Amino acid sequence: MHCISKSLTRYGQNYLRLNKYKSSDMAKLNILFPVLNEELRLADGINKTMEFMTVNKLMPFELNIIDNGSTDKTEQVAKSLCEKYPGVHYTRISERGTGIAVREGIKNNTCDYVGYMDVDLSTDLKYLIPVQELFINDPELEFVNGSRFSKDSVVSGRKWYRNLTSYGLLFLLHFFLDMKASDAICGFKFFKKETAEKLVEVSSKDENGWFFIIEMLLRAERMGVKIHELPVEWADDSRTKVKLFSTIKNYIKNISRLRKILK
Repeated sequence: MHCISKSLTRYGQNYLRLNKYKSSDMAKLNILFPVLNEELRLADGINKTMEFMTVNKLMPFELNIIDNGSTDKTEQVAKSLCEKYPGVHYTRISERGTGIAVREGIKNNTCDYVGYMDVDLSTDLKYLIPVQELFINDPELEFVNGSRFSKDSVVSGRKWYRNLTSYGLLFLLHFFLDMKASDAICGFKFFKKETAEKLVEVSSKDENGWFFIIEMLLRAERMGVKIHELPVEWADDSRTKVKLFSTIKNYIKNISRLRKILK
């Protein structure tokens, strides 16, 4: 915790200098929120994000809710949020999967930077400040990858079986696909617009789930994209369900597929 606090203090000091700029002079950020049946958590996540971005006077931004075909009241909640906030937008797609939601969000993005977060805000919103800092202070930076498993990361509320699947996946990705990153699927990733578009273009079009995100990261590493790994504080949501054996089966199938296409 101490290391993260020092890091954020450093970012905060730099951020004070950024606040001297007018918003019209700054780049714009698009935050994507892939959702599926999130009627209970959606409003809280969007309200907190809007408040955080506004109070902290971060760069101009918009929030895009990408709905994977929810069957509960997610659509109604999302549309009410769009009416409440001009900067919030809603898109409904028929296919399910975080991968296709992120892919569609990037395809329709017009902002300088684009990324995605989990709507339950498992990653603390304060890490949006260093995301902005990193991109503005380093024009060559193309990709900020949030990590729950680097040395300075802090994870709380994590169930044993989720640790098992996460660390098992990391081992397989490092061993079979030579992944360099310490975390592949933390729901906190941000890109330069052009980099995101390039990665979507070269990644598999028929993969709609989490492994599309993993493939983007692996391709970025192989293409020499400049990546900054950002340690985050991450709190597990106990309401999130994981089917252990089907998850492991899916990992093995997709890693085998990626080994064939990422030679």
